[in-house]
Amino acid sequence: MLFTYGRFLSHQLVNTMTSDKLLYKLSSFTVANIFDGIFWFILPASLIAINDVAAYFFGFFFGKTPLIKLSPKKTWEGFIGASVTTLLSAFVVANFMGHFQWLTCPRKDLSTGWLYCDPGPMFTPEGYDLPGWIPQWFPWREIAIMPVQWHALALGLFASIIAPFGGFFASGFKRAFKFKDFGDSIPGHGGFTDRMDCQMVMAVFAYIYYQSFVMVQDLSVETILEQILRNLTFEEQRELYGQLGKLLVRAN
Repeated sequence: MLFTYGRFLSHQLVNTMTSDKLLYKLSSFTVANIFDGIFWFILPASLIAINDVAAYFFGFFFGKTPLIKLSPKKTWEGFIGASVTTLLSAFVVANFMGHFQWLTCPRKDLSTGWLYCDPGPMFTPEGYDLPGWIPQWFPWREIAIMPVQWHALALGLFASIIAPFGGFFASGFKRAFKFKDFGDSIPGHGGFTDRMDCQMVMAVFAYIYYQSFVMVQDLSVETILEQILRNLTFEEQRELYGQLGKLLVRAN
């Protein structure tokens, strides 16, 4: 009996350690997003919550067509309405948050001081001319849009797709353990955990998207010299020095 109980405890310990390791790995992406700028943490997280809440309200008032059997309350009307709401919210919220340096500036260390930085082209509004028929009805001829707002649409699109599937996974998990919601702190929505079922996946996507399409490689003389000293042999460094000398002579 003790042997069987010991095997059971070992199995539970392995499951716990594996889950914790996966959770810590995924949470590291969230920390990385914060260091890139709190903007890249708050915006993706808020889009998941906005999509979830919008899906609930659109499904409650207009829902008629079930989306999937695993989660009977989710409807196509809620999915489509939430997707449109999330995209519009991403565009508007990105513009609002982009005006605050303490949200957009990257953090280089663990200090807690106020942040000041050059907003850069990503958070600098650009003027776009409106179609000719709009000034006839409204007093606007152009609109100022930050480039980051276009990237926010990509985050909103991903949130619109992944949020329902995270809900499906959570529904299957809750059904397996025979309980309705993770809590009841939010009437009609369950508990706080029910709003967080996709945040880790969204954080991973936001990190990969930022590193691939948004981040500008910050090169300096010190960075280049460090790469040369670290990756090139002495002979390669001497050859590089000779080639640079020839290029400078030709340039003069």
